[in-house]
Amino acid sequence: ASTNGMWMTEECKRSFVEMKWKKVHRYIVFKIEEKSKKVTVDKVGAAGESYHDLAASLPEDDCHYAVFDFDYVTVDNCRMSKFFFITWSPEASRIREKMMYATSKSGLRRVLEGIHYELQATDPTEMGFDKIQNRTK
Repeated sequence: ASTNGMWMTEECKRSFVEMKWKKVHRYIVFKIEEKSKKVTVDKVGAAGESYHDLAASLPEDDCHYAVFDFDYVTVDNCRMSKFFFITWSPEASRIREKMMYATSKSGLRRVLEGIHYELQATDPTEMGFDKIQNRTK
């Protein structure tokens, strides 16, 4: 489906479904291809990777989206999984790029069903692991 002239590749949906139901990915990083205006998969993190690996893979001067599968154990010992949608929009990225990511976000969110929380970050401290832990308490 088109959202503000923005298109999503099948790979985006497929990767998210694999992450959600098969647990093969810890995270997925998406980017918008500037020429085609398509949202594509930039990187997937294997199940053994961590939130730190995700944060480390985000560039300092380019916007990206990411989805992270946060696994944790509740007080009464239940295994839980929550999906975080992260918009990475660093200060050093171009204004036009920031705007493009801001306007395309809702379209991508609609396609990725089952997201629990959203996080927006312009620098690494704004997407610290503590932010994720606090949200799920």
